[in-house]
Amino acid sequence: ADHCQMAGEAMAKLHLTAADFAIKRRNALDIEGWPPLIEATRAQADSVEMGLGDLIDSEMSFLTENWPQTIPSGVIHADMFRDNVFFLNNKLSGVIDFYFACNDLLAYDVAIGINAWCFDENFTFHADHAKALVRGYQGIRPLSTEEMQALPILARGAALRFLLTRLNDWLNVPEGALVVAHDPRAFSARLRHLRQTDAFAGVL
Repeated sequence: ADHCQMAGEAMAKLHLTAADFAIKRRNALDIEGWPPLIEATRAQADSVEMGLGDLIDSEMSFLTENWPQTIPSGVIHADMFRDNVFFLNNKLSGVIDFYFACNDLLAYDVAIGINAWCFDENFTFHADHAKALVRGYQGIRPLSTEEMQALPILARGAALRFLLTRLNDWLNVPEGALVVAHDPRAFSARLRHLRQTDAFAGVL
């Protein structure tokens, strides 16, 4: 939980520091970028996990209808997973891998962080970790009421985004490629949890 809070603080500092950054880069993997990935993986989705295709279609339909449009945007990291954050003597010492950095909703970055930091290896959600990450972020850049209300939807979107990219990679690794594809089921499990009505109980 302490590391989650520090990660939230670092994310908020990034958002504030980059507020006047002049270069703009659209998020190629925003909600408008998900339908092509869905089409590319639909035929084989259920071979990875039974019912996965229906889950993806249902979630995409929900998010299309409910995705927030008017909350603050700016430069986000967009990939602030635990292997991209370093600690030294129990203090956050560095953040790396800005390959996916782009302009998008600031609270979406928080939602990505919740997906990345607040589920364990058994895909169990830890509300105390999520609360700590949000608390750390809020201590530097307070989230508006609208952003807080949008977090559960944004978290579902973040889960779907990483599910789709991992599923696409899982199904299309070229023979002999020197890469290890990540199991997309880690994010279908996250998504199934976040779709529950009480998924954010104890967080917001």
